[in-house]
Amino acid sequence: MKTIVGNLCAGCVILSLLFVGCGRQQSGNNTDGQKEIYITSCLFPENASADEKARLAAHVVPSERQLEWQKMEFTCFICYGVNTFTDVEWGTGKEDPSVFNPTELDARQWARTAKEAGMKMILLTCKHHDGFCLWPSAYTDFSVASTPWKEGKGDLVRDVADACKEYGLKFAVYLSPWDMNHPDYGTEKYNYYFVNQLTELLTQYGRVDEVWFDGACGEGPNGKKQEYDFMRYYTEIRRLQPQAVIAVMGPDVRWVGTESGYGRDTEWSVLPAAASSLASIAESSQQEAGSGTFLPEGNKMAQDLGSRSLLTDAKGAIWYPSEVDVSIRPGWYYHASEDSSVKTPQKLIDIYYSSVGKNSLLLLNLPPDKRGLIHENDISSLMNMQRILGKTFEKNLLENAVLSSGKTTELTDNDLETYWQGSGEANTLEISFKDEQIFDRLLLQENITEGQRIEHFALECLTSDGWQTVAEGTTVGYKRILRFAPVRCNKARIIINGARDVPQLSEIGFYKASEEEI
Repeated sequence: MKTIVGNLCAGCVILSLLFVGCGRQQSGNNTDGQKEIYITSCLFPENASADEKARLAAHVVPSERQLEWQKMEFTCFICYGVNTFTDVEWGTGKEDPSVFNPTELDARQWARTAKEAGMKMILLTCKHHDGFCLWPSAYTDFSVASTPWKEGKGDLVRDVADACKEYGLKFAVYLSPWDMNHPDYGTEKYNYYFVNQLTELLTQYGRVDEVWFDGACGEGPNGKKQEYDFMRYYTEIRRLQPQAVIAVMGPDVRWVGTESGYGRDTEWSVLPAAASSLASIAESSQQEAGSGTFLPEGNKMAQDLGSRSLLTDAKGAIWYPSEVDVSIRPGWYYHASEDSSVKTPQKLIDIYYSSVGKNSLLLLNLPPDKRGLIHENDISSLMNMQRILGKTFEKNLLENAVLSSGKTTELTDNDLETYWQGSGEANTLEISFKDEQIFDRLLLQENITEGQRIEHFALECLTSDGWQTVAEGTTVGYKRILRFAPVRCNKARIIINGARDVPQLSEIGFYKASEEEI
């Protein structure tokens, strides 16, 4: 039985702006058979030691909405609007809406593509910084209602929401707080306008599982910048769609810090509660116009967000997982000039290992073209990525092995809450394969329903020269996949030589990569 213990916690008061709406902790007694967990946040006792802070951080767990979000692993971004037809990345808000006129728009093709690629959700740019709305908003004429598409009677948000339902996908909305078109931008009136539009999106299209804001804040048509009332936005979302995560500029999900598609080698979902540093991560997204990758790969992404050294001076810890966003093309909107620059299947696979395989969710942009279709080149690359990865992860060699713990089914059942648990200093799990095996991929998952704990681990294999270290890693979290040179052996062991509390591995996989990966 799991009991939520909260005597050290006081809700999400640490991060008054970013973390409004996080679940409050419930109180309970930590008796035998009960589990000590802190949902979304934990305040540290005064004078707590560094070790005690690390231990408490290891018991901070995701909310239900955060856990469901993490389980998706791979989702689809759709950037579409007037920019598609003016052939630019960032609009100005001065466009003639009549330029928006797709000839073959098929939202079902978008959803079908996402479904066949293994994506679990579509996030639609309902309004980008130019202010053009993909639904007939009652609060502006700068929308599809003023276009020749479907004679001004179309509603692309509805089309996508309905297509997601048909194909069993979750549906999410991106609504840019920045608006270069609306005359009230830069005044308090605009916050009312924004909430009105947010309410339209959250009440007219059924279930919404994610609301995505970025940190863009530039000038409007009056030359002023807006002071966003994020607290009010968050409250409205929690009221209308309580299951929806609020991402990037929000309390539930953070931006990884680069749009290259590459996450950190050490990715903690549990971070020290420091509002200033976390706000700077979110606010640095979408600050400059560019060709799609606004930050050089890795150059400006802080590499340490959750280490013990950072926890030492913190007043508490929060669950704030990472999302990696990247476009399949150099830009976020479709440009015919980029038809030959679509990322190859091998590049997409490398991104997959560097995002999903590093404790992050991957949000991949598929920008439809002027026809209103995802281009053939994009589909070809995406489907080959899915096919090749399917071959790699088709057979888990652990299913033909014996563990020192005596069980394998609990580690191959895709259930976080069935797991192997270490015991004090004995945090080694030995695997004996029935026959000699060749593998070059190791997949690990922690039981994050009871916290992220592993700080360092190693894979060793028994060869003719004795036990040899084959690969090493730091954090695991929801999922970690290591790649290494092929090794042949009939015995292996996973050694967890650094943890904040007793480690729990919920899934283990040994795989041989498809030859097409390289």
